[in-house]
Amino acid sequence: MKRTPPPKKNSKSKFRNPKSKYGGILRLVFRIFKLAFLLFIGLSLLGVLFYRFVNPPFTWLMIERGFQRKAAGKDWKIDKQWKDFDEISDNMKRAAVAAEDQSFLEHHGFDFRAIEKAIEKNAHSKKLIGGSTISQQVAKNVFLWEGRSLIRKGIEAYFTILIEVFWSKKRIMEVYLNEIEMGDGIYGIEAASQAYFNKPAANLTKHEAAAIAVIFPSPLKWSATHPTRYLRHRQYLIMKNMRRLGPLDF
Repeated sequence: MKRTPPPKKNSKSKFRNPKSKYGGILRLVFRIFKLAFLLFIGLSLLGVLFYRFVNPPFTWLMIERGFQRKAAGKDWKIDKQWKDFDEISDNMKRAAVAAEDQSFLEHHGFDFRAIEKAIEKNAHSKKLIGGSTISQQVAKNVFLWEGRSLIRKGIEAYFTILIEVFWSKKRIMEVYLNEIEMGDGIYGIEAASQAYFNKPAANLTKHEAAAIAVIFPSPLKWSATHPTRYLRHRQYLIMKNMRRLGPLDF
């Protein structure tokens, strides 16, 4: 009786195609990145829509500064008092626009002329000059961390577009003036107004508003009540620009 020879082993089952193996890994990696990307888009949209109606309780910068104070042996300090848009002096709103973003009500998140000028100046200067709009600063302050990397700037641009689409200019200005760093442990215009001039933000004069606006670029080094000669000149220019601005129709 003849024996049936055993079936020949398929060489393909013994030696797998390395291309199919790497192809499977690449598909897995692609799926993971796709899920992460979709999760990021979904969460960012929810966050922007949420803060359209709810006031941000803190920013990552506040937390970072708090730990820096603790590391320096100081007490944890976040002096911040939220004030609605109508509870802030019009002088402060005008000073912020005059100092930081004179085309705030016209652009859609980016002032390309200011960015171009900043690039030209930075190419010939060791001191970096920013060209960020108020909208970009809000995107950075509320949703992101400090830094100058291209990745962070790219994400900042993405959030800038989102808040320009889903928020009004009034809301952007309201969040900006309530979240911006204005001193060591001082955040928002109400806390700054009380710290520097012992009065509510609703009662700030043009001179006082310009004095606060002038320290926006470097609030940890500069003081609204003890200005240098340079800051006094900047304050004069801000007040001059405030007079030039037309009505701010929010």
